[in-house]
Amino acid sequence: MRPAGWFEAAGKAGLKSIVIDTLRCELLLSPRPRMLYRGAEVKGLSVGVPRIGASITGYGLKVVSHLSAMGVPVVNDAPSISRSRDKLRCLQLLSAAGIDIPRTVMAYQGTNIRRLVDEVGGLPAIVKLLRGTQGVGVMIATSMAEVQGILSTFWELGQEILVQEFIRESKGRDVRALVVGDQVIGAMRRTARKGEFRSNLHLGGEGKPLPLPPEYAVAAAKAARTIGLEVTGVDMLESNSGPKVMELNSSPGFEGLERATGQDIAGAIVAHALALSRRAPHESV
Repeated sequence: MRPAGWFEAAGKAGLKSIVIDTLRCELLLSPRPRMLYRGAEVKGLSVGVPRIGASITGYGLKVVSHLSAMGVPVVNDAPSISRSRDKLRCLQLLSAAGIDIPRTVMAYQGTNIRRLVDEVGGLPAIVKLLRGTQGVGVMIATSMAEVQGILSTFWELGQEILVQEFIRESKGRDVRALVVGDQVIGAMRRTARKGEFRSNLHLGGEGKPLPLPPEYAVAAAKAARTIGLEVTGVDMLESNSGPKVMELNSSPGFEGLERATGQDIAGAIVAHALALSRRAPHESV
């Protein structure tokens, strides 16, 4: 969340907040877990709200784990963030929990590509980098030659790729539901700009508030529980058979959702973090 919105929401709740750059944290393990930030020891934290960018996932997760080891409760722990960042692992867990997802396949280089495409319902098909974010690394292939070219290129670069069902009826739009705790506190329908099939706001998509149908709210909350995230953006496609969960974002941007709905989402996250801090037994560190 943007620092200004965070400080404002925390101030209204009577909290003092700081923003810590995870890459400037030094993790000490003896005689007990401690943390230095810019050379000074970090003490007195009541709760942490991780906002880990995709480019620093590795070290960011180590910092979040270290906070937990120090006894600081965190909104979204390291294992849950890790599960959400690995698209295949996330989808495996959702599928095993009975949550409807687009048909998805993954295979290693040299496999029968036509069979993969048939498994997801044929062309067009969606091809995704396993660890892409904000729509980057998501492509649509309309011919076998395109699928072959995309997969071959990324396999040669050592990238892991998913092939996924294209939900025709939802082309160019999806639903983003923000879950805090066990509740969906806001939702919007995102529509791609002209000429683009990805609806991400970062790519020029438009978000409008959406009264979420009950089955979508249930699917979003169940997906969050399955992955273990306290705060998450759940992205769903509107298919003829109901919601299909695409992925979960453990550090969701919500300025667009706030603008679309007029809701104080930062305040809701702060309130949940405060409640988590009061529930969790932890020592002052």
